[in-house]
Order: sequence, then C-alpha cells, then structure tokens
Amino acid sequence: MTDRPDFAPGSNIALKIPPHLFDATVAFYRDTLGLPVTDDPGGVTVAFGGVTLWLDRVDHVSQPEVWLEVTTADTGAAARHLADAGVVRCDEVEPLPDDFDGFWVSGPGGVVHLVTGRRG
Repeated sequence: MTDRPDFAPGSNIALKIPPHLFDATVAFYRDTLGLPVTDDPGGVTVAFGGVTLWLDRVDHVSQPEVWLEVTTADTGAAARHLADAGVVRCDEVEPLPDDFDGFWVSGPGGVVHLVTGRRG
C-alpha cells in the first residue's frame, strides 16, 4: 500500500433527495430549524455551521442519501492510495467538469465521497 496522502474534511455535504421529499426537506431546514436557506444555481444550500449543506433534488433515488466531500493536496496520489486500498471509484454517479480536480468514490456502506483538490 502507498503512503497515505493528507486527507481532510471538505466544506460541503450534499443530501440527494427524491422529488417527493424535496419541498418538505427544504421547509424543515428553513422553517422548522430556522437555518439560512439560499437558492443557488447548483441547487438549494443551507448554512450549516462550518459547512455548506447542499439539498439536491434527484429523480433516481428513492430515499435521501448523504454525500460527503474530502479534500487532499494531491488528487493523483489520493486516487492511487484509494485504489490500492480497494476503494471503489464511482465517477458515473454525477458528472464533474472536465477541468475539475477531483473524483467520486464510494466508501463502506455506499456513502459517496467527492475527493477534491484543496482550493486556495
């Protein structure tokens, strides 16, 4: 196994929500909890402490899924390390821009993680 790259929690968490639960979920965060909810071009975001919680309406899920972001200084080394550890890469779950420094993996239990290069 390769040396482990430096991984850190990212600043984004996504809830992938089926259409029949989406409006109620937005209302829960906005009206019930009173958290700041914003309509952004990429979806609805919630100011959730030190992270941004993305609420994404997704047609092909039957129940909400949690997706997490993990950052690293070297995505190439991270990809090799994760592959050596037997972690399943799943780039097909959601397209990323061609120039995006990152990729998708599935952790144990099927939790999707966006592994992305550190910005700034």
